[in-house]
Amino acid sequence: MDLFDAVSSTAQGTPAPTAGAPLAVRMRPRTLDEVAGQGHLLVPGSPLRRLVEGGSPGDTTRRAAPSSVVLWGPPGTGKTTLAYLVATASGRRFVELSAVTAGVKDVRQVVEDARRRLTADGTETVLFIDEVHRFTKAQQDALLPSVENRWVTLVAATTENPSFSVNSPLLSRSLLLTLQPLGTEDVRALVRRAVADDRGLGGAVRLTEEAEEHLLRLAGGDARKALTILEAAAGAALEDRAARLADPDAEPPDPDEPAEVDLATTERAIDVAAVRYDRDGDQHYDVISAFIKSVRGSDVDASLHYLARMIAAGEDPRFIARRIVISASEDVGMADPSALQTAVAAAQAVALIGMPEARIILAEAVVHLATAPKSNAAYNGINAALADVRAGRLGPVPAHLRDAHYAGAKALGHGAGYLYAHDHPHGVAAQQYLPDDLVGTRYYAPTENGYERQVGERLGRIRSVLDQAPEPG
Repeated sequence: MDLFDAVSSTAQGTPAPTAGAPLAVRMRPRTLDEVAGQGHLLVPGSPLRRLVEGGSPGDTTRRAAPSSVVLWGPPGTGKTTLAYLVATASGRRFVELSAVTAGVKDVRQVVEDARRRLTADGTETVLFIDEVHRFTKAQQDALLPSVENRWVTLVAATTENPSFSVNSPLLSRSLLLTLQPLGTEDVRALVRRAVADDRGLGGAVRLTEEAEEHLLRLAGGDARKALTILEAAAGAALEDRAARLADPDAEPPDPDEPAEVDLATTERAIDVAAVRYDRDGDQHYDVISAFIKSVRGSDVDASLHYLARMIAAGEDPRFIARRIVISASEDVGMADPSALQTAVAAAQAVALIGMPEARIILAEAVVHLATAPKSNAAYNGINAALADVRAGRLGPVPAHLRDAHYAGAKALGHGAGYLYAHDHPHGVAAQQYLPDDLVGTRYYAPTENGYERQVGERLGRIRSVLDQAPEPG
C-alpha cells in the first residue's frame, strides 16, 4: 500500500461509512438523484452529469467529459459530494487532498502515482482538492501538467471567488461550476431523509414542526450544518430518553415511540448558528460592499445588519471604522459635515476601547451616517479634478498667485496684481484662480440635501463675484 492509498478508493472498494461517522458523512448522496438542489448543473447532457455518468473505464466517450472542474459555492452545498460521485459512479479511483495540510511534494506524489496506474492498467484517478484557494501559486502550478495530460480528473472545491483565489492558467484549463445555496425545502428534504433513513437516525427520533423550522433557520441553506445540528439535537433527545428510563421517579417514555426532538431540545443542542463569513475571502468583500451600499442608501436597519455580521464573524473593528470614515466623506459629505467628525471620533474610540464595547461605538456612527442627508458632490469634485490633471489639462499657475517670497521672484512678475481676499467685501476678491486653460470649469456641484443647500447658496454668491474677474491674457 502506498502513501495515498489510505485516502483513496474505487467505486468497488469504497467502504460504507461506519456507524460512528458524522451524520453528514453517513447521509452523503450515493447517486445524482439524491443530490439536493443544483438542478442547473445536473440537467441531461450537462458537463457535470457527463463527468459523473461517463462510460465505463476505457470508454472513449469519457474523453468528451471535462478533465478539470472547479466547484465554487458556499459551505454545505455539495462540493465534496459531487467529487465523490464523479469517482464512485464511474469506477474511478478517488484521492482526496486538503489544501490546508498538503504541500507541493504531496501533490506531485499523487500525480505521479496516478500517472503510473494509468499507464500500467488504465486505472483513472479523480483528485479532489478541498479548499483549493489555500494552495500557493507553486502548488497550483504543480497541477497544470496533470490537468493538461489528463493524468487525473481534477475536481477542486472553493468557497471563494476563483477569479481571486485560483491561478489564471489553472482556471483557464478548468470548467468553472457555480453551486447555489440550497433552498429551505431542499434542506428540509435532507433533514427528513436523515431522520428516517437507516444510514442516518433510522426513525429513532421524531422532529417536531417547531424544532424543524428552527433547525432550518439555523442552517441557513447549509446542508452539512443542518445535519450537524440535527445529530446534536437527536443525541440530546436520546440521552434525555435514556435518563428518564433510568430514573425510577420519572414517568417512563413509551418504548415503542421515537424520542421527541422538540424546540427546547434543539436550542439546547446548538446555541447559535455560526455566521458564514470569511475575513480573507469573497464573503468579506460581499458583506462590506452590502454594508457601504446600505449606508449610502440610508437603510439604517440593513446597515446595522451587515455591521452585526462583520462583528459576529470577528472582523477587525478598526477595518470597519476606516470604512465608516471613508463613507462619511464619500457618501454624506457636505450634506452633514458633522458625520465625518462622528466617524473619526468613532475610529479613535474603537482603537482606544476595543471589543466588545466598540460595537456600540460603531453602531452609533453607522446610525448617524445612514440617517444623515447624502451628498457625493465632494467625491465627484475631486474625481473630476483628478481626471483633468491626469489628462494633461494643467496650464501654468497664474503669475499673480505664484510665490513671491524668494529673491528674484518679483522681477519675474510673481505676485504682481494679487488681491488679498480679506481686504474685500465678504472676504472674496474678484480675481482669477484657475489656470488660463481651465477658467470657468466647475468641479464642485453642491446638492440640495441637508447643510449642502446652504453651501450651494453661498457658493452661488461667491462664484458670481469671482466671475467678475478680468479675462485672462
